[in-house]
Amino acid sequence: TFLLVFVVMILFLPALSIYINTLSSTESLTISSNRTLVSPGDVFELGFFRTTSSSPWYLGIWYKQLSERTYVWVANRGNPLPNSIGSLKISGNNLVLLGHSNKSVWSTNLTRENERSPVVAELLANGNFVMRDSNNNDASGFLWQSFDYPTDTLLPEMKLGYDHKTGLNRFLNSWRSLNDPSSGNYSYRLETRRFPEFYLWSGVFILYRSGPWNGIRFSGILEDQKLSYMVYNFTENSEEVAYTFRMTNNSMYTRLTVSFSGDFERQTWNPSIGMWNRFWAFPLDSQCDAYTACGPYSYCDVTTSPICNCIQGFNPSNVEQWDLRSWFGGCIRRTRLSCSGDGFTRMKNMKLPETTMAIVDRSIGVKECKERCLSDCNCTAFANADIRNGGTGCVIWTGELIDMRNYVADGQDLYVRLAAADLVTKRNANWKIIS
Repeated sequence: TFLLVFVVMILFLPALSIYINTLSSTESLTISSNRTLVSPGDVFELGFFRTTSSSPWYLGIWYKQLSERTYVWVANRGNPLPNSIGSLKISGNNLVLLGHSNKSVWSTNLTRENERSPVVAELLANGNFVMRDSNNNDASGFLWQSFDYPTDTLLPEMKLGYDHKTGLNRFLNSWRSLNDPSSGNYSYRLETRRFPEFYLWSGVFILYRSGPWNGIRFSGILEDQKLSYMVYNFTENSEEVAYTFRMTNNSMYTRLTVSFSGDFERQTWNPSIGMWNRFWAFPLDSQCDAYTACGPYSYCDVTTSPICNCIQGFNPSNVEQWDLRSWFGGCIRRTRLSCSGDGFTRMKNMKLPETTMAIVDRSIGVKECKERCLSDCNCTAFANADIRNGGTGCVIWTGELIDMRNYVADGQDLYVRLAAADLVTKRNANWKIIS
């Protein structure tokens, strides 16, 4: 009996492992069969689900082992299945989701030429659901992957941002409600412009801005650097502009999400209590994280009262409104720039201003950056593009400075242009005047 069982296991174990995490061109997943695909390592599971007993059906991916069902990807979020008739299969070298009367409700919509081999669909260990040629396991040969079409969750090794080769824009979009995975009102997406940064949107309104990548982090997201078990990367080249992170400890689960209530947050799984722990969330506070809370040429500081402060050399544009704690009008220059004799005030530990009007040159340093700013009468501020190794690169602003805040620590230096009359002078220990 033992020998018979052993021989059966040897013969059928390879097929069984393929059956578990791979869907071949001759197989299908159906709601009625309750069959799922399980990733290597038993971390992720793909199948049909519904959020309540009366909800429609969706095809999605979730963490398999967690006590709290947590979905990380949904295929047909815009076209759910109204009843328990549904199947996922490979048809015409595409993944298709069929509903009643075999009507397609979702598909990968690929057009292939020179088809050489059958395709298979596979759920990978990192939670990526891919379609590939059956004889090609290389990631560069994926014909389609779920990582290119995020829903509300960014997993390790996923990317957010633009793929210039394919034209894809990968961004997060919230669920509509706690039990409704259809597209919600909140999104977190990269705006490339002059100096790329992420924005949290509510419809057409901006709620929060990450600040640009400074070589270590986004200047407005300081909390991630406290997590030693993660490595972060931001890539900007001719092929892509994208952010990603990876884990150095794969036994820990963490994810970035946009919640249905409008929070962009990092959550980590706490196995001791069986719950997700919110490590940070933005907007973190209702004041300084709110987009343009203090208006132009003003910065927010939670340690001051009031929290909005005019930059040195600027006054409130409307004193009465400012006294009433209405700061949207911001501040105006005390003295107009003359384009000669101007100088700079150094603001430490800052979230850099919005980069819509910024110009970036990574080939020069801070000294050359200052000279270039002074030579341009429209320049209003400058900073390093990268704060590593003492600072490199140059960012120049030529318009209003908005959405700034000051931190107790971290942040980076921002140099704001002032007229000579508004530059602070002080005496050092030798009583020499320093401008």
